[in-house]
Amino acid sequence: MSKNLVIVESPAKAKTIEKYLGKDFKVLASYGHVRDLIPKEGAIDTEHDFAMKYQLIERNEKHVDKIIQFLKKADTLYLATDQDREGEAISWHLYELLNEKGLLENKQVHRVAFNEITKRAIKAAIDSPGQLSMALINAQQARRALDYLVGFNISPLLWKKVQRGLSAGRVQSPALRLIVERELAIEAFEAREYWTIEADTSKANQPFSCKLQTFKNEKIKQFSITDAENATAARDILLKAANGKLTVDKVEKKERKRNPSAPFTTSTMQQEAARKLRFTTQRTMRTAQNLYEGIDIGGETVGLITYMRTDSLHLAEEALAEIRGLIEERFGKDNVPDEARIFKNKSKNAQEAHEAIRPTSVRHVPEDIKDRLTPDQYALYELIWKRTVACQMIHATLDTVSVELGCGEGNNFRATGSTIKFPGFMSVYMESSDDTKSDDSTEKLLPELIEGEKIDLLEIRNEQHFTEPPPRFTEASLVKTLEEYGIGRPSTYASIISTLVNRNYVELENRRFTPTDIGRIVNSFLTEYFTKYVDYEFTAELEDELDSIARGEHDWIPLLKTFWAPLKDTVDHIEENVSRADVAQSRLIGTDEATGKPVTVRMGPYGPFVQIGDKDDIEKPRFASLRPGQKMADITMDDVYFLLQLPRELGDTDEGETLSSNYGRFGPYIKYGSKFVSINKAYQDQGIDPYNITREQAMELVAAKKEFDANKYIKNFPGTDIEVLNGRYGPYITDGTKNAKIPKDKTPESLTQKECEELLAAAPVRRGKKKTVKKKAEAGTAVKKKAVKKKTVKKKTAKKKTVKKTASIKKAVNKKKTTEDK
Repeated sequence: MSKNLVIVESPAKAKTIEKYLGKDFKVLASYGHVRDLIPKEGAIDTEHDFAMKYQLIERNEKHVDKIIQFLKKADTLYLATDQDREGEAISWHLYELLNEKGLLENKQVHRVAFNEITKRAIKAAIDSPGQLSMALINAQQARRALDYLVGFNISPLLWKKVQRGLSAGRVQSPALRLIVERELAIEAFEAREYWTIEADTSKANQPFSCKLQTFKNEKIKQFSITDAENATAARDILLKAANGKLTVDKVEKKERKRNPSAPFTTSTMQQEAARKLRFTTQRTMRTAQNLYEGIDIGGETVGLITYMRTDSLHLAEEALAEIRGLIEERFGKDNVPDEARIFKNKSKNAQEAHEAIRPTSVRHVPEDIKDRLTPDQYALYELIWKRTVACQMIHATLDTVSVELGCGEGNNFRATGSTIKFPGFMSVYMESSDDTKSDDSTEKLLPELIEGEKIDLLEIRNEQHFTEPPPRFTEASLVKTLEEYGIGRPSTYASIISTLVNRNYVELENRRFTPTDIGRIVNSFLTEYFTKYVDYEFTAELEDELDSIARGEHDWIPLLKTFWAPLKDTVDHIEENVSRADVAQSRLIGTDEATGKPVTVRMGPYGPFVQIGDKDDIEKPRFASLRPGQKMADITMDDVYFLLQLPRELGDTDEGETLSSNYGRFGPYIKYGSKFVSINKAYQDQGIDPYNITREQAMELVAAKKEFDANKYIKNFPGTDIEVLNGRYGPYITDGTKNAKIPKDKTPESLTQKECEELLAAAPVRRGKKKTVKKKAEAGTAVKKKAVKKKTVKKKTAKKKTVKKTASIKKAVNKKKTTEDK
């Protein structure tokens, strides 16, 4: 048994590092966090200095057991998780867990950190161990506490006031606000017309164009010419003044230098991978993790890049020397600047002790190891390699020329162009950008022009334009904006974006974010009632305070106290004073001609729907859910009447059951008699829905459902919940909470009740059912207690007693549901 035990987060990293350290070291993975807050109310005791109640994460229990097994025989424990806040917290939680079990007595415990997974870096870290940083640990605990306090207090309100399954997050909510506000700006945008005038000219058979800059001695601005009439009049004046020729009034030549971009941080890597590779932030980080943890490149497994969660622009001295050496070899001495480029981070919170993202060795040329990498790994590694090499190359030199061309008295056109005199770093890498229109004039070549000469005028063109609304966010531009606002940190951007998509708050259309109806309503609820907590400046200041805790400058408990008190007051106020109707954002579409009742679209517990009438009317209002893809803001009266076709009568089944189609909570369905069958995905993929399904198609679904139901039940045992059923994967036994396989030597029909009970007792609890069963039992007990208590009421108030009893039961169940929701 090895004398030294090393703990890292992932098995891939463990495998690579164990090869470097040899037989005296055993390297195991924790598989991420080993402890987390208990997943229920009361996990943080706000009355006693925010004491946090942790528990072992169930899915990682077996990995902790393995660590314990090896630790018992080891002399020294090395905690080698990632060097950031989360990594420090993982090490601390594992240390606390092992210490509570008394497993660290007489053992040395060290904290080691490294920026890259190479043999040299790992051995250097082991030879120079350190201690756990309580500043980093407290910063992570504070972050976790803040996220919990927001999530466990605001999210249940969203469930009650808007819709079940929703969530609010300390950082995700301001990010949602950015997307919604951009969409509102687009909707409110009113396009303005403007015109430009360009001249097509030529010299020595080399045509080029130029743009009107001055007209009648006035500088042309964007809205100087705003209609076709004025544009045509200006064109006519210019044509007459030119008389077929333009005069070269001024030629200005300049030499311009362009410097390379800094090496990658997490944020800039995510942005460039989105622009150049069309990777999502999650895909980028997943691929970077693979490159960091180690790739077999033929004879050796090595981490190809440094740690990928960083906001530092620093490059190690040995890395700089290697990069400069490679540039001289591959691109020539002319491409190596006199001194290495040093990039300084503008952010005061940047961790300069860490490094930027770079190859662990630029000698691992992408093309040489391409066959060892997946397409994603190769694409991202090549991007990182090129960016790193380019950042240490000589600047690019460009020759630019600007020409002013006269067109009669007081009129002036302008042409610009440029040529690359010396490409420098541009021969390796050029940074992309978001939402910028290319200006061809800045890159075009112009003929040699001499001041005073006249050149041929071929044509003068009027071009109509309209101003455009601000563009929707891409992943790259959203990450850039989050960073500019100081919302979140680079390591959290991927999870922020995935949460917004997974919660159905936003959709990606043509790689750009648009808010969904539920996203708009959640944002409206939060901005109206929790204004402070979705404020960009407040969120950024909170991140700064967390960073100051990580630097050891402040304690974490005062921050939580300052944050919690006003949040609790706000939550309590909204709980009591804001109704679901206040939040539903009902929009009046018009008035129904037949009834004179209002027609509205609003958000309900199961999604958006249209409604004719009001819930307080004597006659029940008519309503229908919106179809997939429809948005509340776009619904018209025609849409309402189309939607209200449902439920749609389709006739009768052969057995005389009434047949109809409709949408329900779980999607489109067919109702036959009192039973239901879903319109399955295969039908939906063909464009079949409740509005167009035929009786024949509906009968196919009904027949298949009836056949399935007839064959589903093999056996049951009266007085019990035990059944023997046919399932997708064959027969099985169930009691509603547990499922059991049928032994191969038994036929389903031959099973006895006792055999079924024994098989169910030995079967594992279905995933996710353990807590549900326990909660249902607790709720049942609560209901029974209330019911028994109510039976003591006198007979003369029997009617009143029944009402109270029912209300009491509902109250108990609702209270239970609230607990479950949280």
